[in-house]
Amino acid sequence: MCRWLAYSGTPILLDNILYKPAHSLIDQSLHSRLGVETTNGDGFGIGWYTPDGSTGTPAVVRDVGPAWNNRNLREIAQHIRSPLFFAHIRASTGTAVQQTNCHPFRHGRWMWMHNGAIAGFHTLRRELCLAVEPSLYPDIEGSTDSEVMFFLALTFGLDEDPPGAVARMAGLVERTGHAHGIAAPLQMTVAVTDGSVTWAFRYASGGTARSLYYSTKVDSLRALHPDLTFLQEVSDETRLVVSEPLGDLPGAWNEVPEHHYGVVRPGADALLPFAPAPV
Repeated sequence: MCRWLAYSGTPILLDNILYKPAHSLIDQSLHSRLGVETTNGDGFGIGWYTPDGSTGTPAVVRDVGPAWNNRNLREIAQHIRSPLFFAHIRASTGTAVQQTNCHPFRHGRWMWMHNGAIAGFHTLRRELCLAVEPSLYPDIEGSTDSEVMFFLALTFGLDEDPPGAVARMAGLVERTGHAHGIAAPLQMTVAVTDGSVTWAFRYASGGTARSLYYSTKVDSLRALHPDLTFLQEVSDETRLVVSEPLGDLPGAWNEVPEHHYGVVRPGADALLPFAPAPV
């Protein structure tokens, strides 16, 4: 379906994460190991916040071509340094390959990206869109289930309670799907951020949820691999959440349990159970 990563920590050139690891996100666009599709070539996107936070909102660049041969992406990655960024490579589940359908999606200070699908979205789309707050609805630009999920979360209180808003979004999707006879309506790994805290969710209504991993704490990795220069250059607060590991470094990656979500923020990371909630 898709592959994505979320980085938070010491400001770093995007190139160091997008291209340099042995199994980087760019490599995954051609050679995914854990995704439903090996190739993810239906567009890509990156979104980032400035190191000083002066703009308040993230910059987002998206394109419909594959990430592996995009010269503009390579150029941007070698010159942009950010303390928090999202990157996503897309494999469409049926909606059009167009720029407005590429992730991450942005609204105000928020960014959102998704891997997975709403089963039967063509049938459920109208009902789900009618549940979006009317003042938010005009800002939906594309035709994906992922963007509708984002705007439902915004409708259900993303500004005040991100985990609760995502749980209520998932609850509505499941209730609507079940009403149409769909046994397992929702499959998702989702990352969402307000520019300071990142939340990452792994959930499926049925079957196995899509893969999701988080990086081991930097101080523990330094003890395991004292020879790696990169680990000496980043803070203890630096974290990555990824659809699949960026390499085979022993001890570097941990699987997010199914039906859980993680919170990444300075000094207060957490891993907690997740379940859909009634609206």
